[in-house]
Amino acid sequence: MNQAINVANLAQFEARPFKVYTHRQLDKIEALQHLTEEQRFEMKVVASILPFRVNEYVIEELIDWDDIPNDPIFQLTFPQREMLAPEAYDRIAQLMKTEASKAELNAAIDEVRAELNPHPAGQMDLNVPRLNGVPLPGMQHKYRETVLFFPSQGQVCHSYCTFCFRWAQFIGDKELQFAAKEASQLHEYLKEHQEVTDLLITGGDPMVMKTSNLKQYLEPLTQPEFDHIQTIRIGSKALTFWPYRFVTDTDADELIELFQMLVDAGKHVALMAHYNHWKELSTPISHEAIKRIRATGAEIRSQGPLLDHINNSGDDWAKLWRDQVKLGVIPYYMFVERDTGAKRYFEIPLARAWEVYREAMQKVSGLGRTARGPSMSADPGKVEIQGVAEIHGEKVFVLRFIQGRNPNWVQRPFFAKYDDKATWLNHLKPAFGEEKFFFEEEFEAMKKPIS
Repeated sequence: MNQAINVANLAQFEARPFKVYTHRQLDKIEALQHLTEEQRFEMKVVASILPFRVNEYVIEELIDWDDIPNDPIFQLTFPQREMLAPEAYDRIAQLMKTEASKAELNAAIDEVRAELNPHPAGQMDLNVPRLNGVPLPGMQHKYRETVLFFPSQGQVCHSYCTFCFRWAQFIGDKELQFAAKEASQLHEYLKEHQEVTDLLITGGDPMVMKTSNLKQYLEPLTQPEFDHIQTIRIGSKALTFWPYRFVTDTDADELIELFQMLVDAGKHVALMAHYNHWKELSTPISHEAIKRIRATGAEIRSQGPLLDHINNSGDDWAKLWRDQVKLGVIPYYMFVERDTGAKRYFEIPLARAWEVYREAMQKVSGLGRTARGPSMSADPGKVEIQGVAEIHGEKVFVLRFIQGRNPNWVQRPFFAKYDDKATWLNHLKPAFGEEKFFFEEEFEAMKKPIS
């Protein structure tokens, strides 16, 4: 065994079978039995619209069942009535209570889902790359240096987050899914695009895949023709929802060896870990998983959105970042909840987002101040709220592009009128009497079909 595998004292960790519950098994979750019948029915209604999936590790190790419904991990994984607009909830609830036909119920569900902006930020049309003039399903190339790849075997998660901006991946509608089966198409595209330095394997969660499947995508990148690919990122929530993946699963050692092989080949390997609350870092198995990954030379960077009902507190974010730094995880991004899915329940005004970020930053050391944000992954790019200021008597948001569809936009500051109710970029108006933000005309031109 290599050094990375030997780091873990695995004798103290027993392999655990993965047991998961979906919306069809809500009634089988024993911990929910103390809730009222109406509360359980409300969960079923919401779970018919938004995807639901949770495993026993989350139920038994992360949720404080004496603090329901306020427990943040409960809010993170179990559906709440207010996630749907009242009229949408009432419509589906009535159909379920009157035992409407499957066809009628499904038609209503589809209509409600269509109103939830299932694919924000131009995912289905603006980001699709082409190879020899042919669109490549399951890939996105939004920014010059970075390609996103959605392997078909990784388009599910160990559990689902209730706020997830990719919820449409998980509802069984193939027309709404991103998924790629052909590793060869990925490799051919990367060969053709020498400007790409970063590959992000995402989902779903690639860590639900068997290591043997992950290898077919990643091992070829160690060959000389892929020297321009400097960084391999893997987006995952597994460190929260199933840390056993890196410790005691049957192919955990093989996965750790894959990370080390990529690092030894000169690749910068980064596990982009999705964290939403410090409780996710509270178990010994999660600490061991982090230790094993870091021992390979791979790094772990943390990111997650600011969410009402889960982490709307500077204290929570400060503790999260302090705990991460202690464990060797690098705070990377605080996002603004995207304009999709259950946003009405989780979204926070941008003014409040800036306050939370600032409060948290004041309570951490320099090593914890690596997190950028609050950041909106909007149509034109990643836009960061840098602060609130008064300039020539006008109160404004100070904004900048962290990443943009045009690289020339990056790091260019711009200003929006202060609005204490705005929750997304398209709610903001230019400051100082300007009619448009500097990037708008160019972005509109980008959206026009190529003739």
